[in-house]
Amino acid sequence: MTPAPEAEALAPAADVPRLHRPSHLDALESEAVYVLREAAAEFERPVLLFSGGKDSTVLVRLARKAFWPGPIPFPLLHVDTGHNFPEALEFRDLLARETGVELIVRTVQDSIDRGRCVDETGPGASRNSLQSVTLLDAIAELKADAALGGARRDEEKARAKERFFSHRDRFGQWNPQYQRPEIWSLFNAHRHPGEHFRVFPLSNWTEMDIWRYIARERIELPSLYFAHRREVVARSGQLLARTPWVPLLPGERFEERQVRFRTVGDATCTGAMESAASTVDEVIAEIAGLRVGERGGRADDHRSEAALEDRKRQGYF
Repeated sequence: MTPAPEAEALAPAADVPRLHRPSHLDALESEAVYVLREAAAEFERPVLLFSGGKDSTVLVRLARKAFWPGPIPFPLLHVDTGHNFPEALEFRDLLARETGVELIVRTVQDSIDRGRCVDETGPGASRNSLQSVTLLDAIAELKADAALGGARRDEEKARAKERFFSHRDRFGQWNPQYQRPEIWSLFNAHRHPGEHFRVFPLSNWTEMDIWRYIARERIELPSLYFAHRREVVARSGQLLARTPWVPLLPGERFEERQVRFRTVGDATCTGAMESAASTVDEVIAEIAGLRVGERGGRADDHRSEAALEDRKRQGYF
């Protein structure tokens, strides 16, 4: 990973031409910075959800720009399932050290040990959905009134229903039928005690926007996102990486393939794709030709037609 962005990369340009017309990425960046500043103004104890993935890494970059030359005024929060890819965790810790932002980690294993949730067993077992319990407990413990996330509306139909400021009741639950209208850029952050908001500054970004911004800003990412040789097992149309948490089922075998990951999450349900894209430009070119959605490789999203929405209603990201 290269050093943290230089000051001049984060500060506003001093010589913007009078007739400067912002690009599509400029407009998205400006909108996200506005949402981040609104969140900082409206909430007393916000946290920024950070996993080491590309979206939350872009969100950290935007937060640095939003409050530059001051520090990001809220901590990073990661909910570790205990089954995360080591590359993502290493990157998470490195970025936190380099930016100087406080990193708070809460673990699903701790929730299991305290009897707050029960580990799944059997074929296809995953801790992904258990993160909701740990996340809501962390929000309560930290008295956070807003959790800023890198979710985007283009990822999945459930996330398309989210607002920039999405209300959660005192049980951490979300009801898409009662979303508050957001007229122009006016956000309603009114909340009762115990309630909180999820804030999504990247709502209007697409996967391609994220990658083009990464290219423009030269943002470093975990190596998982780029093609590399890795042992995987083919299961139910997905390629799951070899980890201690993915035991072979009868008739299966690991084989080495050239793969990369479009998303970074729990290793038990995050599938890889065969790819030769080893640079940001090659990834952008590859995405332009894909006809499968970004979350097509997430096994937990295929458990039912409304799997992600069901998890979100229970407090998921």
